[in-house]
Amino acid sequence: MQRRLLLKKKKTKQFKGQARLPKFAVPIRYNIWLKPDLNACKFAGSVAIELNIVADTSFIVLNAAELSVDTASVSFTHSSNSNVLEPLKVHFVEEDEILVLGFADTLPIGIGFLTIHFQGTLNDKMKGFYTSKLCMGFSQDVFALVKMYMCVTTKNGFKTILGNENHFYKSMFCIPHQNGEKKNMAVTQFEPVRARRCFPCWDEPACKAMFKITLDVPSKLVALSNMPIIEEKIDRDLKTVSYQESPIMSTYLVAIVVGLFDYVEHLTSDGVKVRVYCQVGKLNQGRFALDVAIRTLELYREYFAVPYFLPKLDMVAIPDFAFGAMANYGLVTCCETDLLYDNQYSTAANKQRVVIVVAHELAHQWFGNLVTIEWWTHLWLNEGFATWVSYLAANHLFPEWKMWTQFLDDYTEGLRLDGLVESHPIEVEINHAREIDEIVNAISYNKGASVMRMLQSYLGAECFQRSLASYIKKFACSNAKTKDLWAALEEGSGAPVNKLMNSWTKQKGYPVISVKVKDRTLVFEQSQFLASGSHGDGQWIVPITLCCGSYDVQKNFLLQTKSETLDMKELLSEENNLASTWVKLNVDQTGFYRVKYDEDLAAKLRCVIENKYLSATDRFGVLDDSFALCMAGQQSLTSLVTLMDAYKEELEYTVLSNLINISYKVERIAADATPDLVDFIKLFFITLFKGSAMKLGWEPKTGESHLDAMLRGEVLTALAVFGDDLTLKEANRRFHAFLDDRNTPLLHPNIRKAAYVAVMREVSTSNRFGYESLLRVYRETDLSQEKTRVLSSLTSSPDPNIIVEALNFLLSSEVRALDAVVGLGVSREGRETAWTWMKDNWEHISKTWGSGNLISHFVNSIVSPFASFEKAKEIEEFFASRTNSKIARTLKQSIERVHINANWVQRVHNEEHLGETVIKLIVRDGEIKCVIL
Repeated sequence: MQRRLLLKKKKTKQFKGQARLPKFAVPIRYNIWLKPDLNACKFAGSVAIELNIVADTSFIVLNAAELSVDTASVSFTHSSNSNVLEPLKVHFVEEDEILVLGFADTLPIGIGFLTIHFQGTLNDKMKGFYTSKLCMGFSQDVFALVKMYMCVTTKNGFKTILGNENHFYKSMFCIPHQNGEKKNMAVTQFEPVRARRCFPCWDEPACKAMFKITLDVPSKLVALSNMPIIEEKIDRDLKTVSYQESPIMSTYLVAIVVGLFDYVEHLTSDGVKVRVYCQVGKLNQGRFALDVAIRTLELYREYFAVPYFLPKLDMVAIPDFAFGAMANYGLVTCCETDLLYDNQYSTAANKQRVVIVVAHELAHQWFGNLVTIEWWTHLWLNEGFATWVSYLAANHLFPEWKMWTQFLDDYTEGLRLDGLVESHPIEVEINHAREIDEIVNAISYNKGASVMRMLQSYLGAECFQRSLASYIKKFACSNAKTKDLWAALEEGSGAPVNKLMNSWTKQKGYPVISVKVKDRTLVFEQSQFLASGSHGDGQWIVPITLCCGSYDVQKNFLLQTKSETLDMKELLSEENNLASTWVKLNVDQTGFYRVKYDEDLAAKLRCVIENKYLSATDRFGVLDDSFALCMAGQQSLTSLVTLMDAYKEELEYTVLSNLINISYKVERIAADATPDLVDFIKLFFITLFKGSAMKLGWEPKTGESHLDAMLRGEVLTALAVFGDDLTLKEANRRFHAFLDDRNTPLLHPNIRKAAYVAVMREVSTSNRFGYESLLRVYRETDLSQEKTRVLSSLTSSPDPNIIVEALNFLLSSEVRALDAVVGLGVSREGRETAWTWMKDNWEHISKTWGSGNLISHFVNSIVSPFASFEKAKEIEEFFASRTNSKIARTLKQSIERVHINANWVQRVHNEEHLGETVIKLIVRDGEIKCVIL
């Protein structure tokens, strides 16, 4: 027996360090029972797994992590007989998160049942099975309801009934009534590999099975899972809730939520029950998401040509949620700020965010849940597609929002990350589960969505949709790889999709297409674009689109080599037009590449931008490409500033928003490179934006567009950041009115961020009023979106002492762990202070956020803004002894950005005509006297 155990021990080593679980056994069905204790933050459970033993083995190997398994409970029973087999060895391999069960003899081939009892901890890390806090304070909705109710039912004034308020609240909702009291709820977040923290399982997307779930929970709480409830038995303070068996799905899509909720509901036209659950008192804030969900489900039913697969869809607003949302099958969990919308207190941007999040998660019900990736190498297939189709849905529901123009924000985020040497391919081989979190980024999501859009544009919308529907039908209830989608699109279109798209998904980076005119011929050359200015060796098959002099004159072709030429006579019939015609490549920015024009073509484009001949998407593209080329040293800052001046009358939301973001980065670089010039740079940007600000004004206008409502706040925030006196003065006036009356129309939610930033720009150690007032606003509101507005403004002060205080507040118990990252974007003056603060608090930060994906935000937000080689070296030295696999890639990317900034600063410092150009532009607008004075 001893020798047999030694042999078993040796054999268990074969399972260590493997990318995937062995294929000895295939799960068919899980019967899961869980009993969470929300007070003790623990749970007990059992799982009975129906298995198919498909190969000779004396081992069963599955995933488990942070669970205490009752070894005496582990047994395996084969269906062919009643013999119960108990393992000789129950062995955890913690570093690989696997549970190895070693049996005395080879297990019989065929169906069997594995039973395991276990216990676990409801953690506070927002992963696996965890706790979130519900705050039982009064929301604006409840407070207004109380006031209305009491004023109607009493003859006394409102002030006299405040003593009865708590009694009313308790009787209405049957919940603990102490204002501000926090109660635990239990939530699951299993993607990508965290179901194993709740129950032993085959925690890989290819290991699909059916799930039958039973919960024992406090009788007053709502208990939700993927499927509808079939039975609920109450025994005093405890109830047992049983759910319908799910269709076949992956473990990462299993979901459970237990807590105190209200809900709103509606049915789709084909009878699917949709509910939005939220904290008691926030019922009305869920109605908008409900309407969007109903309309989106009906749109997707038609677009995918497959009906929604489950009988119900729930969406739940979770206070503590590390991801924006999670598309669990039939039970979507969302961060409160991304699901709830308040007509009175939320912004237009909040409203749009709800639409995008709901559309994204519901897309996964088909693309991810019904058809699931085979392994995490293909994560982008889920996320890139859902990101792309969420814009398609939002554009369909709200065409006036111009969502495909706004998509360029996501597109640009993908370009900026993929322009780094430390980027990675869309399809990146995952050799171990611990590597997955590193690819949950703008490459998988934003670049993935952008190449989908590029492919749709190349194939045509109808062909693309028809082929997608075919793909979904073929792989429904199964798993697929990237090549399976390409095969379906190739079959449906007849185009070389696989060859084309492999060049975009299997190598990192993207090209810059240089175009020049030579002897009345357009000459195109492609090379890999890198933000560092260095040269890469990538080559792509590039769908080129271009127009000449008019959108009516277009040409499309595939650039499959390093260079190609095009005779302009093919495009223009009149000989005299050739010399004066402008050329725009990448029409509507549908291609995932940048464009570099020769000086003559660039000058012509600047002229047509001033005269509003280009579409908003193309105006955006010319500006963003110019900015990227300037950063990479392929263009001067002088030429970029000259181009930016062409946008001084810009009012298109997406274009002006990007112009503002670029101006922030240019101001920071200029401050490091030419400190004597920075005040002139700021004044140039004030003159650039003041015209738009004057047209938009501070007050919302009757019937104004959704986009103007969003733009107003961004323009005013920019003017506040650059120190415009009139903006700062007016913002402070409105803020003081807001402090006196929270319902004043003088500070609409759309401009509050601007006012908060303006107030903080004038806060100092000797003038703390604005800072303390904002803290009071934070503490008094129960609206998550308002709390994040405050947090994102607190570090805008130029005073280092205030910045440290604000950063320390982020670590306090008053701020949810999820929200802390919102306040890390410190002012330019606070960079060094924030770095020192992070070093001083790194042990606490690493312990609190280090087990999830939020830790990367600390590194990226605080490291990336620096612009010196000395600082890059200091950062490397600090982290050399503080290695963490969660931040390894983020750290490399952030340090690379510091080097890029440092090189940019050196080039700008040596530019001869920058100051002269900026001053000329300011003088032209009559503003130089302000600087001189």
